[in-house]
Amino acid sequence: MVRKKQRSAIGRFFYRLRYRIGEHMLRCFIKVLPLIPYWLAVAVTRFMARVSFALLWRFRRRMEENVAALLSQEIPDAAERTNLVWRAWANFARVVLDTAEAIHFSRARMLSTVTLEGEEHLKRALDQGRGVLALSAHLGGFTMIGPRLAAAGFPFSVVVKQPADARFAVLIDDYRAQAGVHTISAKPRREAARGILQALRKNRIVLVIADEFKSGDVMVDFMGLKVPAPRGPATLALRTGAVTLPMFAVRQPDGSLKLSIGAPIAPVQRATLEESVVATTAFYTRQLETVIRRFSDQWNWLGLPRRDRRSSRAATARMKKAVRA
Repeated sequence: MVRKKQRSAIGRFFYRLRYRIGEHMLRCFIKVLPLIPYWLAVAVTRFMARVSFALLWRFRRRMEENVAALLSQEIPDAAERTNLVWRAWANFARVVLDTAEAIHFSRARMLSTVTLEGEEHLKRALDQGRGVLALSAHLGGFTMIGPRLAAAGFPFSVVVKQPADARFAVLIDDYRAQAGVHTISAKPRREAARGILQALRKNRIVLVIADEFKSGDVMVDFMGLKVPAPRGPATLALRTGAVTLPMFAVRQPDGSLKLSIGAPIAPVQRATLEESVVATTAFYTRQLETVIRRFSDQWNWLGLPRRDRRSSRAATARMKKAVRA
């Protein structure tokens, strides 16, 4: 078991200071945003995206490496792949702006800002009374799914990985609540499972972002790469009987968002629960892959295992140990 490195007193001070600065900057940003013309806010956001794209080169490099690993056949030109990464980066910056703007939106403005397609699938699923698992990814305007459905009167919860700082996490939860979204913390897992089950029993929609292929425990094929996928969505669908609906808020050419709700995705039934979970996780991953391939410039490209020197050395060590055994 690997122990986390303990921070010194000075380290803890600066760690907390970073969150306090971020907290006050976020509060100020949210407060002054309604005073800024929207076109200007979009222009400033794009400028800041350019600046961060240059400064945060480590993240940019990881994204470029992932695009090269998965799409080198489809996009052989390196410059074109870099352009795709920039578009994905700019989209995420726009998502941050849209999410902040949504806090101040009236119900009517939210309904008109994000168009909805496939609402009939959602209504039929909720009529069954077992809740709905919304399967999605870090793609397009994913943070706007909840506010849009909440504005339409649908009870909505989202499972999120909370910031390490409790005070900052509470602030973000409060902002989500203002947009009509109830938060379920992804950790501790036992409490997260309890919160999800309670939400489903109340016939709520629970959004699960299932494209974090880093620490899952079910190996699946994703765009030609073997990656560890989370088993949670499949396990919940199989155990609860909740209807799983794919939901993606995709940015349109004019910059607007369209939330598309697909037809129900039935879990795969096998001889045992474990076999069913593995098969269903693979099936769900294929659904995500289809949409991500179609809108590859709107995915964040950071949800894949790191292929750095340390991970390579660790993999080599595991292989040698297996050979000796």
